[in-house]
Amino acid sequence: MLAIARRAHPHIRFEEGRLTALPFADGSVVGAVCWYSIIHTPPDGLAEVFAELRRVLAPDRPLLVAFQAGDGETVHRDDAHGSGLPLTNYRHSPVAVADGMNAAGLHVHARTTRDPALAHESTPQAFLLARSPSADDA
Repeated sequence: MLAIARRAHPHIRFEEGRLTALPFADGSVVGAVCWYSIIHTPPDGLAEVFAELRRVLAPDRPLLVAFQAGDGETVHRDDAHGSGLPLTNYRHSPVAVADGMNAAGLHVHARTTRDPALAHESTPQAFLLARSPSADDA
């Protein structure tokens, strides 16, 4: 996926990393998108993820988070999508995610959830838009 992204957008820097240890300096990222990334983090690990995102975001910068919505339940598949590999993901509560982002100092200012609309979707989908604190807030 990184190779495809780099070819399609050679002027944009793409890096591989873990949400709990991003390969960026403090305050060096001008925006972040976590598109179905947090579904692999258990609910009790989200605070660490949000603290790391706040660490790398420059002041007053956007963060978009999308995920499969639920009530914090765990979904485990022994054979994910016919791959022969196991996969565990988590359906997070939009309220709990917003509360966790706000607790980390990321100011959630828009949130929506939509019903499943695509053939592969079996649960509502949540989208949250937040901003890192401004330099005056830090």
